[in-house]
Amino acid sequence: MQINPDQLKQLIEAGLFVLGKAVTIKTLRETVLVNFNVSRARIKLAIEELQEDYQGRGIELVAVAGGYRFQTVEALSPYLQSMWQEKSPKYSRATLETLAVIAYRQPVTRGDIEFIRGVAVSSHTMKSLSDRHWIRAVGHKEVPGRPALYATTTDFLAYFGLDTIADLPPLSDPKSLAALFSNAEASNMPVSDDTSDIEVTTDEAEPKDTQNREEFTNE
Repeated sequence: MQINPDQLKQLIEAGLFVLGKAVTIKTLRETVLVNFNVSRARIKLAIEELQEDYQGRGIELVAVAGGYRFQTVEALSPYLQSMWQEKSPKYSRATLETLAVIAYRQPVTRGDIEFIRGVAVSSHTMKSLSDRHWIRAVGHKEVPGRPALYATTTDFLAYFGLDTIADLPPLSDPKSLAALFSNAEASNMPVSDDTSDIEVTTDEAEPKDTQNREEFTNE
């Protein structure tokens, strides 16, 4: 079946609202557009036109996690907090630093994370990130014991508003690790000073291997 440009935009817009998450062009073709003969290029053009249509509105259409989704404009978040019915979980700064190391150095083992941070990483911290579906085991390092290698997921990209992992901003110094993630969607993920889910805090003594941490941030 054929579809005109306006109808195509309407279907894409409606489909993205209904699904309520990042949706790829492939998924759009297999769902709301399955009965129409429309190319990827036409869909991409329609999405770009929709993005222009939403300029200056309270909602924007963004490229995220390899797909597209509608979301509120970040600047409006402070005014919308009272509307959330569920209270977002709080994460310790050590948990956020662990997530940052995985994001920037993936795939990494738990031992790699501890070596870079210079402190122990608790099992609870790793489980918390895994339960949130922000990290997952992607294989094993071919060394004695074959420890698991961890990497970030598409859920991680979607939550932090990234299209690909390459969209992570460069880090200037080790202390900016926690700040990077605590600032991303601050209204949804407040940073806690509670350290009950970790064995150490980020206010402790300098890491054992300062040189290694400098190399990490300069890569």
